Amino acid sequence: MAQIQVSIVTPETTIFDAPADGVVVTLIDGEKGILPGHAPMIGRLGPGEMRVRTKSGIERFYVDGGFVQIADNKVSVLAGNSIPASKLDLNKARADLEKARAQDAPRPELMELKKKAIAQATAQIRMAENASNSPVRK
Repeated sequence: MAQIQVSIVTPETTIFDAPADGVVVTLIDGEKGILPGHAPMIGRLGPGEMRVRTKSGIERFYVDGGFVQIADNKVSVLAGNSIPASKLDLNKARADLEKARAQDAPRPELMELKKKAIAQATAQIRMAENASNSPVRK
């Protein structure tokens, strides 16, 4: 079966780099499935889950927005932050959500930052709560 090379890169490190049978990323307007042979594209990622199907199973990652590029059977994710689902801290994510909700946002640009922080914390909470209910390779 054909595979696609998948890389998740942050400014600090490469989080994941391996062949996969398929990938699902969270774009700003919904999820996108990617299989070998996918047409070239560039997309803007929203905060959320990225699932990578490998021969060993499904690996799940929280991706904090960024960009995805698909070309020549390669999926490259460039994110400000990415965390394997198994390493998400539910208590920290809940605290981050409360902090974001409590932020004062009197100007539009501050309101956008507040919305972004709420979306990031909410996505992490959702993933952390579901981590124990899904098969995840560690």
